[in-house]
Amino acid sequence: MEALDELRPWQEELRAQFPLITANPDAVYLDSAATSQKPQAVLDAVLTYLTTGNANAARGTYPWANRTTTRIEQARDRLRRFLDDPAPGRSGVHFVSGTTEGLRAIARDWLASQLRDGDDIIVPFADHAANNTPWLETAELLRHRGVSVGVRPMPYDAAHDYDTDRLAAMISGRTRLIAATHVHHVYGNDMNVPRLRAAVGPDIPICLDAAQGVGHLPLSTATSDVDFVVFSGHKAMALPGTGAIWARNERGPEYTPAGWHGSPNTSGIISLVAALDWLDAAGVARVARWNTALGARLTDRLRTLPSFEVLGCQSSLAADSPVQQRQGIVTFRHRLVGSNDLGFILAAHGLMVRADGHCQGDQGEKTASVRVSLHVYNTTEEVDRLLSVLAELDRDS
Repeated sequence: MEALDELRPWQEELRAQFPLITANPDAVYLDSAATSQKPQAVLDAVLTYLTTGNANAARGTYPWANRTTTRIEQARDRLRRFLDDPAPGRSGVHFVSGTTEGLRAIARDWLASQLRDGDDIIVPFADHAANNTPWLETAELLRHRGVSVGVRPMPYDAAHDYDTDRLAAMISGRTRLIAATHVHHVYGNDMNVPRLRAAVGPDIPICLDAAQGVGHLPLSTATSDVDFVVFSGHKAMALPGTGAIWARNERGPEYTPAGWHGSPNTSGIISLVAALDWLDAAGVARVARWNTALGARLTDRLRTLPSFEVLGCQSSLAADSPVQQRQGIVTFRHRLVGSNDLGFILAAHGLMVRADGHCQGDQGEKTASVRVSLHVYNTTEEVDRLLSVLAELDRDS
């Protein structure tokens, strides 16, 4: 656990910047995969904007409106830098309400017009439903127009990772899109997306659901060679109701949102810029090290409790695991106590977790489970407090 000891002073300084966390010392927030808490810098940026220059963007010609318009355009460039964009002059950044809307917009506004009868797309049906439903909706829409599109399931291996050998064998001259996930929202594993390009070849677009990746670990569009990155700001320390599509615009036509667009979520976009600034200052690589080390501390002990089953790759449970460890997400079940009941028990001890089906796709887990999702404001003491309650439940089973 060297990472935890080494990073502790840095983490303590960062934790102190989260007002909701510091104001509730007896509460333990363990649901950051659902939404992250917000540092003071993000809250200050939004309040300053709303109290010194709030106006609509791209609608007026007076100074406040012009400044807001400029800030929205600068936000696009800020996101490109955060994602290590190798060709910012060619790529596009489009603000949306979140990952689900962004994936749906790509399916509806970009993919649908390119699909022809007999084409196919590959979809990860054991990932989040938000990365399933939009592609199925588009295929169904085209079916009503007399266009038959094959929606093929992404193959997985026994460790719940993408099986790139089988994926490569599925590729044909009619494959038009690969949908993939950056970090799995239940198992917590980095899906190692750079391997996908080698498997599928240079021509097929890849759309990446990065809802659990952006703000949690580094993501470089220069090395991943995906064509779309979609994420939600509220999982990356920004306000709810904002997110973004980054489009490479190299494979297929340039992505352009269809239809008339209303007023942008200006305060949400301002919060997103502030969140990216905060994350860069904190160091996203260090955030990832902290979260991974906390997850290893949890799984290293949890795997010794006979009453509990940790979901996902069993080889990645130990703190000294030689394989890739979980990115701050650990999901488990009690063998006798239902997961929803377990969620209530933990809540009674001040431990806030998610206990349900986690919006899984059709090929995902069918039984409810408890998900613990950690972030930089969580501590070793909080993980140990959770483990103490779980150990007591194990002894009583």
